[in-house]
Amino acid sequence: MAAAAACGRWWLVIAAVASALAVSGPAFYWRYKQGFPSSSSATAVVSPSCPPCSCDCPPPLSLHSIAPGLVNFSTAGCGKNDPELSKEMEKQFVDLLNEELKLQQIVAEEHSHHMNATLVEAKRQATLYQREAEKCNAATETCEEARERSETAISKEKKLTALWEQRARQMGWQDSRVTSI
Repeated sequence: MAAAAACGRWWLVIAAVASALAVSGPAFYWRYKQGFPSSSSATAVVSPSCPPCSCDCPPPLSLHSIAPGLVNFSTAGCGKNDPELSKEMEKQFVDLLNEELKLQQIVAEEHSHHMNATLVEAKRQATLYQREAEKCNAATETCEEARERSETAISKEKKLTALWEQRARQMGWQDSRVTSI
């Protein structure tokens, strides 16, 4: 397993060297064919077969003109000394805080709306239960009044029955249900 890993690494190194030569090889070959100038004469050498260039090209674009915000993008202390940038960053921070406050307000309003809806539903249920309790109480009172009336009527009937039984006994009536022991 270690031999396979070492072999794989060597093939990777060979592939990297080959690709580097493939990319930079033509440039080295062209330099070799042209010849390597010495460092002292590098600025003064002009090929006799090539006339001097006359370019009317515009100056190259700088990163600052293309994307001004990216020039010092990687610098940690970017804009600390620039009052306008500090003011703009402060605005962005204030905007973020305002947005956060608005979101919290929306959530609070939704929570309040939900609580109000729950409270209304609870009140409706309580009213329903109160009505049912009142019906129960009214029915219980009606039943209690009817029981009291029937007790009074039974008491009167018992008294009346006892009176009639006493009169009947006085006239000689004997109860056939009573058996002597």
